[in-house]
Amino acid sequence: MTLTYDDIAEQQADIVRLLLHHIHAPLPDGRFIRGVLPSPPPAAAVRIVTGPQRASVPDGLTAWEIPLRTIDDPEELAGPSDVFGIVRAVNTGTRIFSSSQIDTVMGMPLVLVDPAQVAPTGPGDDDNAFTILRTLTCPWTEEEPDPRLRGFLLQGPDRMRLYVDQGEATNVTAADVRPSGAVTALLAALPSLLEEGERIVPGDINDPHCSRLINLEDW
Repeated sequence: MTLTYDDIAEQQADIVRLLLHHIHAPLPDGRFIRGVLPSPPPAAAVRIVTGPQRASVPDGLTAWEIPLRTIDDPEELAGPSDVFGIVRAVNTGTRIFSSSQIDTVMGMPLVLVDPAQVAPTGPGDDDNAFTILRTLTCPWTEEEPDPRLRGFLLQGPDRMRLYVDQGEATNVTAADVRPSGAVTALLAALPSLLEEGERIVPGDINDPHCSRLINLEDW
């Protein structure tokens, strides 16, 4: 079966679900996951942003681009646990990357990870405990939420960017929100707010991970 971008988008959403709790749980080097970004299409990849827990974009943050196609079978996608194993590995100790692997995105260093050169770090007891608890409290279902969360970026104090898609479309809308705001009301209204054209931020948004950006910080 040939992979489609729908398959890639679904896998990006699954990776977000697995990595969410690591905004509080530190990686081996003491850094935290500050974002999961859907790599611009048609790339079969995901970008994981790590850094100090209360860092603001872009200071002190690094984005790691991890290919989703597996080495053994290009038509098979790496699972969320596989991606997390690579994230743990590149955030363990000191690693040297060549200049050809370093780029920049949104002011952050972007490291292009070659999975063939990284030995993934396996899950620890706490990771396995989380898997058990998450499965029991949030059992897997074929029905995905709408809008679907494809990524997020903790931008700084009281600022977060959500990356979502809706319905059958895979084009990504980014929405800037304030976590200190009326969260319950915002979540309930989000599907309709995404359709309000007057909230679209015009011009160059300097974010290649979305096709449009809306501002919900004052909602």
